[in-house]
Amino acid sequence: MEDGWFGTEQGLSRLRTKVELDSCRSIITTNESPDLGFDRSINTYLGCEHGCVYCYARPSHSHWGLSPGQNFESLIFAKPHAANLLLRELSRPGYNCKMIALGTNTDPYQPIERTTKTTRSVLEVLSEFNHPVRIVTKSASVTRDLNLPANMAKRKLVKVFLSVTTLSRRLANKLEPRASTPERRLSVVRELSEVGIPTGVLVAPVIPRG
Repeated sequence: MEDGWFGTEQGLSRLRTKVELDSCRSIITTNESPDLGFDRSINTYLGCEHGCVYCYARPSHSHWGLSPGQNFESLIFAKPHAANLLLRELSRPGYNCKMIALGTNTDPYQPIERTTKTTRSVLEVLSEFNHPVRIVTKSASVTRDLNLPANMAKRKLVKVFLSVTTLSRRLANKLEPRASTPERRLSVVRELSEVGIPTGVLVAPVIPRG
């Protein structure tokens, strides 16, 4: 799949990604912050290959004694049992169904998702339970699962936001070296919208001119 992922042709050598398994016992994270527009979220990975220099989630790697720098973008923890954990949590008596934010601390469609398909399996469970979800990504790989969110959109269960910080490929290459190009992300907005998926653009952080 061509996703406009920046590569060595632009003078940037790719980091070699190492994947380890995360033995988490739950998959839904809750918060009580009045500053966030959601109170529960799912992150299908820890760490993110996109390597955005401004990412607020980088310090999370230091909790395991790892570097918030290169470790965060090259040592990725996968959650292979995410879908089973979610199935268990949604099946609990008294579960209160509210929108889940998918991809708050890590991109759910970073390159590793192409092979693990963990995010897709999580979406399949959410669809089965008619559970609302909001997806945020910088990756054109979200179009791989087009049929799934399109089906969920018919039931008003999904919204997808493409994070676009700049339209300058040169600047994006410095800030988000391994994310899909800005042009490709905007084309994804069109592709998702054309099949009826509510789609938006998330602009954060705002980069001042000059």
